[in-house]
Amino acid sequence: MKRRTFLKGTVAGGMLGIAASAGLLAPRMVLAAWPESAFAAKTIDDALNALFSDTSHSESSDIEIKAPDIAENGAVVPITVSTGMAAETISVLIQENPSPLACSFALGGSTQGFVSTRVKMGKTSDLIAVVKSGGKLHSAKKTVKVTIGGCGG
Repeated sequence: MKRRTFLKGTVAGGMLGIAASAGLLAPRMVLAAWPESAFAAKTIDDALNALFSDTSHSESSDIEIKAPDIAENGAVVPITVSTGMAAETISVLIQENPSPLACSFALGGSTQGFVSTRVKMGKTSDLIAVVKSGGKLHSAKKTVKVTIGGCGG
């Protein structure tokens, strides 16, 4: 290796390291957009308003929630939400959590209305699945009893 090539590589590597440590190379443009205000909301209506600019939703029997009736550990509660509707989004809210919005999934046009994930529950609460389909909000609810809270309780 020639001395000149070695010095060029060392200086370039050093400059990249300085730029990365200063935050100039953070991949902000490639990170997904997320509804920060919806996740910071303290009530279900505020979260729905931040997500959909609407809080009205109707109960629907086309939405199925699979979750345990009793969750021993609220830190990891497995849930599955499925629907036969052409879902645009599926959101999961937990009424008694400090921040009710647990997750929200934007689905593509050809995507099946099915979401399986794990959520954290602070205490026994209603788990509400809200599905946006055809520009309207539909919901289903299930109560999950938590024996050991997952939010420090």
